[in-house]
This record gives sequence, C-alpha cells and structure tokens, in this order.
Amino acid sequence: MKSRASLRAQLLLFAVMVLVITLVGVPQVRGQQGTANASVSAVDKPYLVEWVYKVKWGYADEFWQLFKKYQIATLNREKELGYVTSYTVYRPGLHAGEDSRWEYRIVITYKNISVSGHGSEVEKQIFPDQATMKREENRRWELTEAHYDLPIRVIDPNGDGTD
Repeated sequence: MKSRASLRAQLLLFAVMVLVITLVGVPQVRGQQGTANASVSAVDKPYLVEWVYKVKWGYADEFWQLFKKYQIATLNREKELGYVTSYTVYRPGLHAGEDSRWEYRIVITYKNISVSGHGSEVEKQIFPDQATMKREENRRWELTEAHYDLPIRVIDPNGDGTD
C-alpha cells in the first residue's frame, strides 16, 4: 500500500509541476505571439520617405537631368517590381529665404520598410556602366548644397500623436 500511495503522491506532484510549468509558460508564449503579430503588421505597413534637395543657384536644370536619368529611372523600376507603390516629385512654385530654400522634394511610398533598400541593387541592373553612373552621380552631388532623407510616419489626427 505504501508503494501505491508513494506512486500516487509522485504522480500528483508530477501533475502539479506540469500544471505550474504550463501556467507559467503560457503568458510568455502569448506575449511573444502578440509581439510577433505586432512586428509583422508593422513590417507590412507602407513606408514613406521624403528626399529633399537644395541645389546650387543656377544648376537646378543640370541637377534635374542627372536626377531624372538615374534616380527617377530607379524609382520607376522599383515601382514596376512592386517595391515602390507610388512617388511624387515637388518643386516650389515661388521662392523662399536661403535658409529654407529647396529645389526638389520627392515623397516615396514603399510597399513596406523591408523593401526600401533595393535601390542600389536595381541601379546595378538597369545601369550596367557603373563607372559612368558613378561619375555622373558624383556631379549631381557636387551640385547639391543640402540634402536629407526623412522617414515620414502617418498618424491619426484625432489620436494621441503616435502611429
């Protein structure tokens, strides 16, 4: 009888341990799944970036021809491949002070953040003469006085100011 009682006690203890381990592990697993789902949804969101260029006085046309040749062609190809869903190029209608002057703004909507880094790969495919491209792109950068890339987050205007 003692051996049966001892066996029952051991089985009961084992069952309690399994139950405790299961209950302790469940919140962690649920938390991890929630985080994974949140990450996946964040990765699937469209990713917006604004490119802004301030060009040396008198060189906007030369800059634009080089920009169009390489950057616009690359954006068009990225759009064909599905990396970019849309882009819009802006040029000011009037003028601003020197400190806030800009010549071109390009707002790009990528399918998601993970596909936003394919530009150089696409450039190598569509411009096999990389030496010429590098030389002409260097000229474009010589004409550029200021430039920045700014990721843009869309927020709910009625929300708390976060995504």
